[in-house]
Amino acid sequence: MTQPQTQPRTTAARAALAAQTIELPSWAFGNSGTRFKVFGQPGVPRDPYEKIADAAQVHRYTGAAPRVSLHIPWDLVDDFGALRRHAEDLGVQLGAINSNVFQDDDYMLGSLTNPDPKVRRKAVDAHLRCLEVMNETGSQDLKIWLADGLNYPGQDDLRSRQDRLAEGLAEIYAALAPHQRIILEYKFFEPAFYATDVPDWGTSLLHCMALGEQAMVVLDTGHHAPGTNIEFIVAQLLRVGRLGAFDFNSRFYADDDLMVGAADPFQLFRIMNEIVAAGALDPDSGVNFMLDQCHNIEPKIPGQIRSVMNVQEATAKALLVDRDALAAAQRSGDVLGAHGVLMDAYNTDVRSLLADLRTEQGLDPDPMVAYAASGYGERIAAERVGGAQAGWGA
Repeated sequence: MTQPQTQPRTTAARAALAAQTIELPSWAFGNSGTRFKVFGQPGVPRDPYEKIADAAQVHRYTGAAPRVSLHIPWDLVDDFGALRRHAEDLGVQLGAINSNVFQDDDYMLGSLTNPDPKVRRKAVDAHLRCLEVMNETGSQDLKIWLADGLNYPGQDDLRSRQDRLAEGLAEIYAALAPHQRIILEYKFFEPAFYATDVPDWGTSLLHCMALGEQAMVVLDTGHHAPGTNIEFIVAQLLRVGRLGAFDFNSRFYADDDLMVGAADPFQLFRIMNEIVAAGALDPDSGVNFMLDQCHNIEPKIPGQIRSVMNVQEATAKALLVDRDALAAAQRSGDVLGAHGVLMDAYNTDVRSLLADLRTEQGLDPDPMVAYAASGYGERIAAERVGGAQAGWGA
């Protein structure tokens, strides 16, 4: 490639990267682990206010993480208006509201799909409470992930559970304000091992299409069987205008919730290539890019900073794909030529491009080094003594 061909793409890439935003999960700043052990770390937040303060540090050093997702009831506070003002004072906003109907004993056999109508009523009401929180925080998206499913054949009727799910979602959907959305997540297994009630993108899409235009699919990159072509799913959902959001993370085996891009950075590039090709990186596309991770052994704030940087690097490479050359090779049936165009972009070292962009934005070119030098981690470890640290369930 010659410089005249490359420079316009680089200029366009810088503009797109400057506008890119990635939403952070409040729960990523709490303690987490495996079903065997949760490891505590010094300085972990003790309440939603401290979670947001930590998330604001990620935005301070990356310039690309201006929103924080909340998890209800983990992030319940007495005054969401005050929490909203706290976030704004720190330079961030409250983002998607995530419902939790999987940690109550009543939900052992399901929430919206439970055979007991009283439990289903409780689950619907929990989501309606989330909508009240959205009205107080200014949030747009209600993100629904359900642990509902079966462990054994015959445990319940598969079709009846889908009917119950449709009924519950319809009641929640009817309570949305015009600017609000349901974004419905799927997961192929866990904690249900025989049959999950929303196991794949097709099931999520069918329910969203039945609900209406304000219902979209959430794609979690860890919620697929090994070998699944995730970028194909991305392309299909974009094609029908129903990709509402990503939950970015990495997986080796199942829903590992490792840092995005850590396990298979080429897969992340392929996904972002479909996003860029479809114009879905545009802030007006309706696609919300979010992280959904657990930092079990690494420090929380640096783990989120590195994750944002990983998404930015994959995006930058996707933006550098020579679309004209790729299309020409595809039309002519030049298999190796088309593959080579993608590999040229993927093998480009974009770190200096991103460092220059951060400098232009008044940021340190290396967010990881800048955060480490700030002393914030040491300060919160010294100050946050006493009280219960946030973690799974809090």
